Amino acid sequence: MKIGLVYVEGAVPAFEDFGFLPTHIVRNNGMVEGFKAHKILDGLIIPGGTIVESASLSQDLQEEIHLMNREGKFILGICSGFQVLANETDLGRRSPCPIIKRGLGILDVNFYPMISNDRVNAQVVGESFLTKGLLGDFITGFHCHTYGHIEGEAKPILKSKIKRTDYSENPREILAGVKNQEGNVVGTMLHGSLDENPELIDNILNFLGADEKQKSRINEFNRILLKKIKKEVGINTGIKVKESSGIFNNWKSNQAKLQKKDPKLIPPTIIIASTGSDSGKTFISTGLAGNFHENGLKVAILKIGPDVRDIVPALYLTKGKMEQYASIKIGDLGWMELELVLEYLKRNKFDLVIIEGVMGILTGILNEKIPYSGAEIASAANIPIILVSGCNKGGIETAAVDLVAHIKILRKMQLNIPAVILNRVYDQEIFQKASQYIKKETSVARVMGIPKINLKARSSTPEVQIKLEDFCISAQKTIKNHLNLNQILMMAENPLFSHYMTRDNLEELFQIK
Repeated sequence: MKIGLVYVEGAVPAFEDFGFLPTHIVRNNGMVEGFKAHKILDGLIIPGGTIVESASLSQDLQEEIHLMNREGKFILGICSGFQVLANETDLGRRSPCPIIKRGLGILDVNFYPMISNDRVNAQVVGESFLTKGLLGDFITGFHCHTYGHIEGEAKPILKSKIKRTDYSENPREILAGVKNQEGNVVGTMLHGSLDENPELIDNILNFLGADEKQKSRINEFNRILLKKIKKEVGINTGIKVKESSGIFNNWKSNQAKLQKKDPKLIPPTIIIASTGSDSGKTFISTGLAGNFHENGLKVAILKIGPDVRDIVPALYLTKGKMEQYASIKIGDLGWMELELVLEYLKRNKFDLVIIEGVMGILTGILNEKIPYSGAEIASAANIPIILVSGCNKGGIETAAVDLVAHIKILRKMQLNIPAVILNRVYDQEIFQKASQYIKKETSVARVMGIPKINLKARSSTPEVQIKLEDFCISAQKTIKNHLNLNQILMMAENPLFSHYMTRDNLEELFQIK
């Protein structure tokens, strides 16, 4: 049996395991092994990502999806893959007017802006090939979307219980999955649902009529598929994962020896934090992750706080999975407490862990809840920080002053800042003077600069109509050309959880008592 996985620009084919069901890649030409997809595939999975925003489905592939539907073969669209199957999606979250992208019209629904990053319980409210026999039961998964408000006439099969939308507390139940009239096409907003709910896998295999021998073959071909997918950085980039050599090979060997000696050792970790939002954390984290992955390192990508959309670009390049511990809790926001996250990292043999910060490194530090800032997370486990400041708003001088002020406070918290980055540098002479000032005031070992990069319109952050392939390849090339990967790798250290600073300690630090 052959189960296709759509593999086009903007898709995240390794974001989840899809129950280890996919056996074959379906590229933009709609072909599989030299044949048209509908002629040899028994089913198709369309993954999440930014497929709609990237407009990466060719007419050939669209026609193959329509033909598979007409032949009654199963089609499962997840998040962006769901949007592909819908009538249309309004991508105008930050636009005064709707920005409409047409879908295939197989599922009679429309999508509108609504951010959700919750881990959820979803109730089965309708039967389909995916949910047969589960009516009234709950399944688990997570949301990771910007356009998640669904309206239309398609038959509901899933409703999610969510806590937050659009950055605000708003507990309620929302539509999270539908089917077509015939029941062979399902769209769902739940990532990870196949991996976390074995009964869904059983339903798909039963729908296909798979016997034990066929199930075994599916697993065998899935292993081959995963190896193939993970050999490429991103999709259609032409960048292949290299065999580790030089410092990267030595790093891997040393980490393997250390972890063999001490299985409880947490992999070397570093936080990419900033003095404020829109400084370039996501761009830098993405570029670092992609380059380390290209050099043969197994890289984990985590996020402080709930907005896991920020690490999707890095996972696009590394073909990494969005793990259950990918979001580090601050207060009641996020998925998993730091101490438990670190326990999970012990069980996975990563060569390096990159944690992207939330807003500014000090944002939330005076909140009554503990921890509520990136600084408190770094302090609790002694994780080194590369601190980023953007030059796009107040200029290079303001960015430099901002870095110095932050470093002085972070040093009082006994935090390790081995390097800083001035991002979007537009004048090298001013940058050199700013570097001298930062080093003189803080004794930071390395001050690095990244020039201003002109990205295509509406492709710069996950908040808007991001095109993963443009954003990610720009990040990959920029970091390779302007940062020293060897030096950054050596800045990472093995974390060790101790304790959070108390509210009294923090108030004393800021002299507000």
